Amino acid sequence: MSIQFFCPRWGSEQLEWEVFLDRVQEAGYQGVELGVTRETQPAEMDALWDQISHRNMPIILQHWDTVEPDFLAYYDRFAAWLEKVKPYPVLRINSQTGRDFFTFEQNKALILLANEFAAANGITLSHETHRHKFNFAAHVTRTFLEAIPSLRITLDASHWVCVAESYLADQADTLKLAISRTDHIHARVGYPEGPQVPDPRVPEWQEALEAHLGWWDQIVALKQKQGLPLTITPEFGPYPYMVPMPFTRQPITSQWEVNAWMMQMLRERYSS
Repeated sequence: MSIQFFCPRWGSEQLEWEVFLDRVQEAGYQGVELGVTRETQPAEMDALWDQISHRNMPIILQHWDTVEPDFLAYYDRFAAWLEKVKPYPVLRINSQTGRDFFTFEQNKALILLANEFAAANGITLSHETHRHKFNFAAHVTRTFLEAIPSLRITLDASHWVCVAESYLADQADTLKLAISRTDHIHARVGYPEGPQVPDPRVPEWQEALEAHLGWWDQIVALKQKQGLPLTITPEFGPYPYMVPMPFTRQPITSQWEVNAWMMQMLRERYSS
């Protein structure tokens, strides 16, 4: 199997793209994960894809900014976003899909819209487990996984840990099912009181790190057995995900360094 590591654009928006891409390659990432919003213009997308393609770097495209509370408005916005990005070559689309308060049938319609679009256009698409979306909790996601055989996910278990206020030891069967349907990992570490530990490198957060490593190990082992590739994006975020220093709003540590450390640690862990 092969594992490719992707660098998130999130948190580095202040950098010019050329500077950012230089840093990405120097750090050892294979590609980038970036979001396109409804405000992103085609000319901007054309220029960006040209910059990245010249470096032979694959792109994971992220959908996240469809947030309409009305289902029909959401459906139309999401469909428009999919059509907008259709011409642009990507390794996969990672979609934050639906709303936590939509009905099962409404969220199912959005999942099927995305899955049918991906199948019709030869695009790989997975739905990111995320608070606020249809798959905000492990037990809720299980219902969708059991009902929709085509549903594939990006596993970001940090959100589930936060929602369940536990390391999900009492939901082992649900995690097993989710792992079997995972194609992409967001390697952020959550804890029962939040979606991101302040720093996964320090001793006081080793319990949280080990819990997530246990799930990621299972995904890697399954992909190895199946002979299938895997993509991983270390996705520790900036403020407000990252704890700031009191009064200053300065980050408690370097987001870039934490993500680069996570990438190197996982690369060494799974190199054999």
